[in-house]
Parts: sequence; structure tokens; C-alpha cells
Amino acid sequence: MVERQSPLEPVYRPGSFGHFEGGVGVRLSEPRPGSIVQLAAWPGEEKRVITAIRTATGLSLPDGAGGGASNGRKSAFGFAPDRFMVTDEDEGLADVLAKAVPASAGTITDLSHGRTAIRIEGPKAEWVLGKLFAIDFSLAAFPMGAGRSTTHHDVFAQIQRAGSDRFDLYVFRSFARSFWKTLCHAAEEVGYEVR
Repeated sequence: MVERQSPLEPVYRPGSFGHFEGGVGVRLSEPRPGSIVQLAAWPGEEKRVITAIRTATGLSLPDGAGGGASNGRKSAFGFAPDRFMVTDEDEGLADVLAKAVPASAGTITDLSHGRTAIRIEGPKAEWVLGKLFAIDFSLAAFPMGAGRSTTHHDVFAQIQRAGSDRFDLYVFRSFARSFWKTLCHAAEEVGYEVR
């Protein structure tokens, strides 16, 4: 297996940056999941697709857009009506889901080579993301495991709350480097660490 080269490689510099005299506000990293898969349920077939996701991954999703689940290695979330993002640390998830999701229930698109995952975590993660996206990132409005689909200027992003102060963002690989620079700039004010 040949590991994919990260589009962030030219700008990914580990270390501490910005104004972190009072401590590091956020930590930025690139998780690099082996599989990033999008599922779309046909009208009226959402429950069958949710059941197939549970069968393939062991993750239980609530009905409706926005809910999600994670077990540390795999995650899944609804980001729009009848649309789901599912990730796995390992490659091959698209093939597993293709066996679990009947063609009469929906479609599966392997985005593993087309998306880049970026993680932001820390006590100021909500605040930094709030500077970039018109979303309420508070825990009450954006609960654990939940997902959202949004844009920052022309950069489309799918976001999942992966922890109380941790968010995983999925952006097009072609915009990843530019978005990374934007995220770093937004985090300078609170101090950030790249791992």
C-alpha cells in the first residue's frame, strides 16, 4: 500500500505559533483517515441506509440530519437530509458499505482521495471556528457526534464534533492548503500548536 501524500505537506509545520503566552488555545492536526465515504439515501430510504451504516461500522446513528456517532476508529454523521459521511482509520470502507447498502436504498461515493481531514481541538476551538463559519458551535447547539455542512467563502466543509472541544473538518483536497493557512491565521490570536 502506498500512502497518499498530504496536500498540507508544504505548509504543515509542527510547533507552537501565535500568541500563546496564556497557554495554547487550540491544537491543529491532520488525522488522515484511510476511508472517507459519503452516502446518499433515496427518498424514503434513510432508515435502511442508517441500518446499513450500523451493520458495516457498528455505529448507531439517530434518524434525521445532523446526528452522529464515533468509536475512536470510525465515525459517521448526517450532514444534510438523507446524506451521511462515514470515515474509518482503515482503507476499504467503501467496499464494506457497498455490500451493506442495497442499490435500491441509496448511493455510495468513496471520497478518500478527494477530501482532507483537519482536526482542531482545545478550549478555544469553538471560538476559532466561529470566526470562520456562521454556525453556533456551542455544545448545546452542536452536540457530540453531530455534523454540519457549510462553507467558508468558496471552501465547502463538512464538520463533526468529535469531542467536547474537538472538531474534525473535511474539505476538498484542492482547497486544503488554502484552508489550513486560513485556520492557522484565525488561531494566531489564541495561540495554536501543530502536532
